[in-house]
Amino acid sequence: MSAQSGKLQVLQVDGVSKEYRLYASARDRLKALVTGKPYHRSHWALRDVTFKLGRGECLGVVGNNGAGKSSLLKLLAGTLLPTQGKLERAGRVTAILELGAGFHPDFTGRENLYFAGNIIGIPAPEMRRLEPEIVAFSELGEALERPVKTYSSGMVVRLAFALVTAVQPDLLIIDEALAVGDQHFQKKCVDRIDAFRRNGCTILFCSHSLYHVRQLCDRALWLDGGVVKALGDTESVLAAYEKHVRMQEQTKEAAIVAVASAMASNSVQPDSRSAACIVSVALDGLGLGEPPLLESEDLVVHIEVFSPQGAPPSIGVMLEQAQGVGIDSVATHADGVLPKSLGAGRWRSTLTFSRLPLHTGEYVVSAYLFDGQGLVVFEEWRRYLTFRVMRPSLTPGLVRLEHNWS
Repeated sequence: MSAQSGKLQVLQVDGVSKEYRLYASARDRLKALVTGKPYHRSHWALRDVTFKLGRGECLGVVGNNGAGKSSLLKLLAGTLLPTQGKLERAGRVTAILELGAGFHPDFTGRENLYFAGNIIGIPAPEMRRLEPEIVAFSELGEALERPVKTYSSGMVVRLAFALVTAVQPDLLIIDEALAVGDQHFQKKCVDRIDAFRRNGCTILFCSHSLYHVRQLCDRALWLDGGVVKALGDTESVLAAYEKHVRMQEQTKEAAIVAVASAMASNSVQPDSRSAACIVSVALDGLGLGEPPLLESEDLVVHIEVFSPQGAPPSIGVMLEQAQGVGIDSVATHADGVLPKSLGAGRWRSTLTFSRLPLHTGEYVVSAYLFDGQGLVVFEEWRRYLTFRVMRPSLTPGLVRLEHNWS
């Protein structure tokens, strides 16, 4: 086996491409099989992807939805075959993609350990040795004797993760599947993966969370339209990717503004209800990082909307923890205030959460546009902006309430 930077090579991907053949109908597919002639159109999910990973390295894979990340992971896991190119893997490969996909719903949790374990290459004698540790890690207790079809999704994830990580692999492939489950179990999963990495396991980590890619990965790979846009040290690749994302968002916002301006100038005459839209949402006081750090004491949200109805609309904002725990939601109609008219059907509101009492963590802002009474939702930008809060104290909790001791 060759070496890369003094490390044993675990994964080598050379010019890998993946084509999906799309047929307009089942008849066209049959005609292609019978005649050998092409009756399809080609969609190339990946084009000429090349990289290497040495033992103990961690590579982060980033890109927009549809960039080819899932196809790449399935190829590396062996569930898909490349159309062109070749890939070589050394040692045991474990893929955390769709947890629980190999379970039989009518078998109990314990029976599925042996059933699914055999599928991923753990023979019965070895499973008998590993079973106590898997059971303890899953924390399912007596539920192991029940059919898996009676499990909640969280219970399935517990059992599946405990099974697939029971034996440390040489190569660990992780998709966003790790994001499910409760916080307690997520921490156990991250701790186990971190232990694998310290012990020399090679990891390929695919995530939309650039924060976690920065924390975990030595290098990063940016896919765009199935093509490698950048491959190198984590910070330089993520900086290029973030610039690309910002330009996309600016283009999208410019298009919305153009449509709203056209509507306001009567060059377009849509139904008044469908024409109303959110134009922009922005936060003050954000610094660097991904997600950006809130550097000011106050959280200030600026929302601009378009509503051709004449009467002032209502604007709403929801603040949530990144995991989806609601903190507060407010709206102009509920608070008895009106957005400021900018003319030509445009309105603006600025919301200030003074002395934001949040603990350290990640938070998201959503914006909503209602009719003036708050009865009809014209548009919603769900979980549109994410930011971080850093406090010197690591006291657990969600918010810091005003209090005193006596």
